[in-house]
Amino acid sequence: MTRSVAERLNVDVRRGLSWREANDRMNFVGPNEFQVKEEDPLWKKYIEQFQNPLILLLLGSAVVSVCMRQFDDAISITVAIIIVVTVAFVQEYRSEKSLEELNKLVPPTCNCVREGSLEHFLARNLVPGDIVHLDVGDRVPADLRLYDSTDLAIDESSFTGETEPAMKSIMPNKAAAGRVNKDNIAFMGTLVRCGNAKGIVVSTGERSEFGDIFRMMQAEESPKTPLQKSMDALGGQLSLYSFCIIGFIMVTGWLQGKNVQEMFTIGVSLAVAAIPEGLPIVVTVTLALGVMRMAKRNAIVKKLPTVETLGCVNVICSDKTGTLTKNEMTVTTISTSGGHIAEVTGTGYNARGDVQLRAYKGRDLDVARMGVNSMLEVGLLCNNAVIRDDVLYGQPTEGALVACALKYGLADLRDTYTRLHEIPFSSETKMMVVKCAPKFSDGNLKEEFFVKGAIEKVLPLCTQYIDSAGNYAPMTKEKQNDFLAEAYNIGRMGLRTIALCRGARLEALAYCGACGVCDPPRAGVRAAVSALRRAAVDVKMLTGDARPTALAIAQMVGLEVLHSQSLSGEQLEAMSDDELDRIIDTVSVFYRVTPKHKLTIVKSLQRLGNIVGMTGDGVNDGVALKRADIGIAMGKNGTDVCKEAADMILVDDDFATIM
Repeated sequence: MTRSVAERLNVDVRRGLSWREANDRMNFVGPNEFQVKEEDPLWKKYIEQFQNPLILLLLGSAVVSVCMRQFDDAISITVAIIIVVTVAFVQEYRSEKSLEELNKLVPPTCNCVREGSLEHFLARNLVPGDIVHLDVGDRVPADLRLYDSTDLAIDESSFTGETEPAMKSIMPNKAAAGRVNKDNIAFMGTLVRCGNAKGIVVSTGERSEFGDIFRMMQAEESPKTPLQKSMDALGGQLSLYSFCIIGFIMVTGWLQGKNVQEMFTIGVSLAVAAIPEGLPIVVTVTLALGVMRMAKRNAIVKKLPTVETLGCVNVICSDKTGTLTKNEMTVTTISTSGGHIAEVTGTGYNARGDVQLRAYKGRDLDVARMGVNSMLEVGLLCNNAVIRDDVLYGQPTEGALVACALKYGLADLRDTYTRLHEIPFSSETKMMVVKCAPKFSDGNLKEEFFVKGAIEKVLPLCTQYIDSAGNYAPMTKEKQNDFLAEAYNIGRMGLRTIALCRGARLEALAYCGACGVCDPPRAGVRAAVSALRRAAVDVKMLTGDARPTALAIAQMVGLEVLHSQSLSGEQLEAMSDDELDRIIDTVSVFYRVTPKHKLTIVKSLQRLGNIVGMTGDGVNDGVALKRADIGIAMGKNGTDVCKEAADMILVDDDFATIM
């Protein structure tokens, strides 16, 4: 497969392209960046603000007042126009940067093979067929077809909405329809969390997967707010009434034989008097006060009419990862092989929280603690993540295990062990294996294997398990079924199950237990969702995760899942607009959705007359944020793209602020 890709792109993966060939391709496909339309000059943007019907009406009134020598009225109307237009211009100028931010996804430089040597140059100069090398911490400079990778994990959360880094391989992937996270493709703008790889550039700039998002954002226009629509309608109505008044008075005067010019002057005076020149200023000041109040609640409002729109919203579509949840994996439950259960409190990559063992009659808690201790030792030693000053360096799942050990008060054992060998996690084996030996030993402690991974892969390697008394007991078929059932129960709660075991020989391990890991909801989200539902605001969750995870998180945050439907992106794609419009009110959870699906959902709700709010934090939310009546972005962890596309930014990422 790699050979066919290289042949189609006419490149030798060992030597790369020649500089001459690369220049020819650059002339044909253009630079590896997003071409943002040249901005209109400031004066033109300022003039465009006068297209508002009410502003045009006021402008006409000012001209008429001057003609009639009513200079006081003319000055007051002109001042009102200048204030309103200037405020609107400043707000709009500050909010039109979303497309420019997409270019920041392309890293400034990259490592590329040209004419047999590894070069370091600007990523904008990449062309299809270039050979790119990736290492930990690199941002992928273009869409790459991988042909060589070692333990490669890429963070695609801002793109797909999935918390866990995607494990990549060089094998062709048969992805489900509508899915974009192919195992053998590294997408532009995503981040290498682990491992290294080499790939062939297959798409650059606007032809990349992010290019699809760019084109959708270019095509979408932010809708007018309800207030703007009302003000436009008012301006049109006042214009109509003014002309009617002038016409009526002129016709009446003419029928009565009076001077037509005098009647026209009277009609114009009455029409001008009927125009509320103070209304725009009153509205602007009122909205400005609302903006100031929102700022005190850590919400930055970019457009004044947004304040009024927030009060009109009756449907909120919310992204899951990083919005309803923290985008931080956390161990929430532990089940030892001895049948002991522990609940883990606290979230994030820190030691804040506890590991709370459930008390059972007839069970020795000291033995239970030993079982938990044995599990967490495996979780620490079979681990490459590091937490320093509450910042994770490594993969989220491994960070969750380290944080759990910190909460339990377990010291980091990696300083006291020497790692002799490692078999990294892969999508094929679904487990990680390390072989360690203690650095300081009296001769009794010997080399030991520590293994973590999917229970269906790990359990067949176990010939023993640690029983409820803390002793090693032989593994039986019945016990295997019990452990599988326990793992299934953990999975039903929407948690990712990680099985842990250890032993002197890889083919004869002792099963220690399993833990459940998830990206838990943010504090206060459940109360906020409940308050919104009481206020007749419908909340819908949009996520790239699988259905079980999506439904579990939906239940945790208080969404209605028992009596409502859930819909996948694939099902959504198969529906016509009319079919979607008929059922969308009954759906509270949308899973496995792409940016295009999110846009479709928002448009469907708007067609039904809803005022739609959209919350999100990733690049994949940008298009829907722009299209929604009010786009709300997370300020702390949100991407620059989504913050620029949004109308409002929650500085502290607190979902409850929107109430």
